[in-house]
Amino acid sequence: MNELFQRPPGFVYSSAQEGRAGQSVLRCEKIPLPTLAERFKTPLYVYSASAIRERVGAFAHAFRNVKHTICYSVKANSNLSILRLLGKLGCGFDVVSGGELERVLRANRRVARKVVFSGVGKTVAEMDAALKADILMFNLESASELEALAQRAAKLKRKARVAFRVNPDVPADTHPYISTGLRKHKFGVPLGEARELYTRVAKAKYLQVAGVSVHIGSQIMDFAPFGAAMERVAELVRQLRGDAHRIEYVDAGGGLGINYKACESADFSKSANEYALAVTRPLRGLGVELLLEPGRSIVGPAGVLLTRVLYRKTNGEKKFVVVDAAMNDLIRPSLYQAEHHIVPVQIGGQNSEVVDIVGPVCESGDFFARDRELSVLNEGDLIAILDAGAYGMALASNYNSRPRPAEVLVDGKSAKLIRKRETLRELLRLEV
Repeated sequence: MNELFQRPPGFVYSSAQEGRAGQSVLRCEKIPLPTLAERFKTPLYVYSASAIRERVGAFAHAFRNVKHTICYSVKANSNLSILRLLGKLGCGFDVVSGGELERVLRANRRVARKVVFSGVGKTVAEMDAALKADILMFNLESASELEALAQRAAKLKRKARVAFRVNPDVPADTHPYISTGLRKHKFGVPLGEARELYTRVAKAKYLQVAGVSVHIGSQIMDFAPFGAAMERVAELVRQLRGDAHRIEYVDAGGGLGINYKACESADFSKSANEYALAVTRPLRGLGVELLLEPGRSIVGPAGVLLTRVLYRKTNGEKKFVVVDAAMNDLIRPSLYQAEHHIVPVQIGGQNSEVVDIVGPVCESGDFFARDRELSVLNEGDLIAILDAGAYGMALASNYNSRPRPAEVLVDGKSAKLIRKRETLRELLRLEV
């Protein structure tokens, strides 16, 4: 079977002295993954700086003909070093909590004016922090939130630029947990109520109408729903301008998916260009600045979870490979039924078998793959779970009192530890 699943420029196989005779070794840029496993131990998140740069560059090129700002979605991967790298590439940020805002400010306080604050449940403390930081825009999601922000802005005498996240009632073919653009979802305000809400914003002394926001979900591979949503947003912009509101920004949200099942990296530039065409076509002639909130599509393929085989076991005809990573380290397969490619770090002529790849956590839901055909894996072998750069470490937990993994950022021949492995002492430190 062909197991040369790769994610260039970050993760590629090559012949190397580090591998056994006749084998190829999976590298992150210039560094073999076995070298990183030896140095930093497993389980281990490994990220490629080159892959992140390439993805940001593809977005910038796709939207080069319109005024835009890439506001990276921090929830996808919030590591400070990743945020610093993105800030240096000119990105702004989309945050959904006070904690994420603090991370952005710690990474680069100067980018505050390129931060949009989304989310349905912003607290008073979070509003105050964002007002004091003078962020670009609040994406409001209810009339109650409007009133709360108006009160806080008046209290602090700080002007708040706002948009309403409108719900376009556009369906998207994605997992129900990450679909957000229908009336039944908790996000946004109905299009029919938007004009009245904008009128209320205009009457508030310390609030300023600035834009319109929309987001219909995540991991969307069909471009048509993006275009349909933007058609409705464009019509609302015209109506609001007819009501004498100044609309400078349209926040198109994020949601562009990645191909988890691709053998080798698909041409992301092509996908970015098609996405850009779907989003920008309805906005032609409006003269707005476009805000984009990609997350997964930038960091997803830029990361892998590196893990080592602990044991093999057989229950009847069922074969299991037990690894040292678990659902607390990467919950996507259990939570979303996500299928990540799993590849041996060293390959070369092995026979294949059908196995379940499982972790040590005391749950039947602790699995990374079920009935997956893979090369025969032996105890002590390293495997890489691909496309784990987004919603991997961000969703990690300490379930079963397991310390979370370390994280490493590779740039060419350099490997930097960007998050230390947790210890049991640290897990217990806050308990009284």
